[in-house]
Amino acid sequence: MSETLLEYTIHGMFALCALALALSLLRLFLGPTLADRVVALDMIVILCVAIIALDAILIGQLHFLRVGIAMALVAFLGTVALAFYLGKVDLDE
Repeated sequence: MSETLLEYTIHGMFALCALALALSLLRLFLGPTLADRVVALDMIVILCVAIIALDAILIGQLHFLRVGIAMALVAFLGTVALAFYLGKVDLDE
């Protein structure tokens, strides 16, 4: 069975997303500040949404895109809540 150019491209994008996910996990664990960890966690969720979208395109089931949209909305609300918390709390105390 020969793969098409689209399948090769999607597999390449999976590899790039996996590399970016590994680097984001590294930043999540080693980040010196809480803001670095929040941005890394947001990046991890964005990469997970990208992986879900790539998988949906690869297998042809676009119903999975709804899961990705829901994850993106929850991640956005979480990031806004944490940014609000970081803006209100003085972390130097």
